[in-house]
Amino acid sequence: MAKSYIIIPLIALGIFYFFYQDFSAKNEIAVAEKAAAVAAAEAQEAAEKAEAERKSKEDAARRTAERESDEAARIAKRRAAWAADGAKVAADTADAKAKSDAHQQKINELEIKLTELRSQREALNGEVFVMMKEVEAARIAKRNAELEVQRMAQMVSQKAETSVLVKKPILPPATGRR
Repeated sequence: MAKSYIIIPLIALGIFYFFYQDFSAKNEIAVAEKAAAVAAAEAQEAAEKAEAERKSKEDAARRTAERESDEAARIAKRRAAWAADGAKVAADTADAKAKSDAHQQKINELEIKLTELRSQREALNGEVFVMMKEVEAARIAKRNAELEVQRMAQMVSQKAETSVLVKKPILPPATGRR
């Protein structure tokens, strides 16, 4: 029995050792496969990460380029609008200046015409005054002439009344001859 204490554990140890070796080999293969899978997964993950970073950089570069082109387009649009507004303001200013010059020229012409008309009016007023003066002088002369005619008529009538020629001559009585 003493031998059985050693042999049974040795047989059990041999069986255990056989299963252990088998398990260890399978475990090493599984661990190696697992490590290879992890390594492959990490490599895949690294590749995917690198691809994602590359795509992200490309996308960021594309978005940056789009943003810059949009900004450049916006700036160009603003500059074009600014230039158009400036051109419109310049055209409006030139138009207003032309109208102002035309109106100023018309004002100058009208002022010259007004000055001429005022001088003509003054001349006409002077002529009217002279003519009114002449008319009044003619009225005065007419009245003086009428008064003179009246005075002369009175004088003539007075002289005629006092004149011998106007008195009836005293005729001698008529003698019967006929």
